[in-house]
Amino acid sequence: MGKHKWWATLAGSTALLLVGVSGAPAMELVAAEGYSFELYGSARLQGEAVRPDDRDALDSYTGFRDAYSRIGAKGDYQLDHGLTLFGQLELPVDLANGEIQDPYNHHQDVRVAKAGLRGDFGSLAFGRMWTPYYNAIAYPVDMFNSYYSGFATYSTSRESQTFSYYSPDINDFSFALGWAVNNEYWYDDGKDRFQATASYNLTADTTVAAGLDHLSSDQRLWGLSLMHNWEQLYIGAKLEVHDSDYDTGYGADGETAVNLYAAYTLGQQTYKAMLAEVENYGETVFHLGVDHQFNKRLKFFAEYYREQDSAAITTERGSGDGTWLNDFGGGEVFLLGARFDF
Repeated sequence: MGKHKWWATLAGSTALLLVGVSGAPAMELVAAEGYSFELYGSARLQGEAVRPDDRDALDSYTGFRDAYSRIGAKGDYQLDHGLTLFGQLELPVDLANGEIQDPYNHHQDVRVAKAGLRGDFGSLAFGRMWTPYYNAIAYPVDMFNSYYSGFATYSTSRESQTFSYYSPDINDFSFALGWAVNNEYWYDDGKDRFQATASYNLTADTTVAAGLDHLSSDQRLWGLSLMHNWEQLYIGAKLEVHDSDYDTGYGADGETAVNLYAAYTLGQQTYKAMLAEVENYGETVFHLGVDHQFNKRLKFFAEYYREQDSAAITTERGSGDGTWLNDFGGGEVFLLGARFDF
C-alpha cells in the first residue's frame, strides 16, 4: 500500500469516534500567576467519493482523506508594564497517510511556529503563522470542515519567516501588516511578500475589510470582504482582483475571485452553501454542506464539492502536486467526515 499506513487511519478514526462519543474532557490548561500553557488538537477525517471530469486522466476513487488534523501547544508569559510574551507550535497530522505532514503540501511538517509580544499597542510576532490577508479577506468564506475548504482564493493561508503586526481596535477600526521573508508560495521564490489589511465593524454583527497582498514586484492582489451575523444566519462574501504585469495565465491582470457563502444554524445542525467564480483556478465552484454538532467537541459533517476546472481535487490521499501534475480538469466530491477538537 506504499506510503499509506492503513492502521493509522483505522486507529485514528476509531480513537476519534470513541473519545468524542464518550465526551472525554479536553486537555487541561496549566495556569499560574504570570503564565499559562495549553496543549490542544483537532482530529479531522473524511471518507470521500471523488469523480473527476476527465476519467481517462484520473479514475474515480473512494477512500479516506485527512481534513487538516493538527496537534499543538501554546502559552503566555506576563512581563512588566502590561506586556505579554506568547508562543505557539502546531504540527499537522495526516491521519489518512499516517504522517506528520500537511495533507495539501506533503513537504510541510509545521503548521504554526511563532513567538511574539502583546500589549496595549497590539501584537507583534515572528515565525510561521496565519497571514493578515487570509484572516481579513479569505477567512470569512473559509467555513467548511473538509479538505476542500479554503481553495477558492488566490492567496495562501500561512507563511514562514513572517513578521506580523495587529493593531488594537480603535473606534471599531483595526489594521494589520505582514512581511514574509523569502516568499515560499509564488513564482518569484526568494522575493519578500508584503500584506496590509484594514477592518471596520459597521455594527456589532457586521465587519468589512480591505486588503493588499503584494506577492512580488510585478504581482499584487487586492481584496474586499464582508462578515455578517443575523441571529442564526451568517453571510460571508469576498472579492479578489489581480493587479499584475501578466496578460495571460494564472495571475493575469484583472482576474477575479468572487465568493458568496451563507450558513444557517438550527439546533445542532448548520446548513452551509458557497458559490464562487474563481478565474483560472477552479472557475465556477459550488460547495454544499451540513454539520451536526454531536457534543461540545465532536462534530459530524457531510459535504458536496464541485469545481469546473482544476483547483482542489487531487489523486487519492494525494497533495496539491497531484492536482497540478495531472491534467484532468474539474470534478465532484461526495464526502462524510468527523471532527473532534480537544
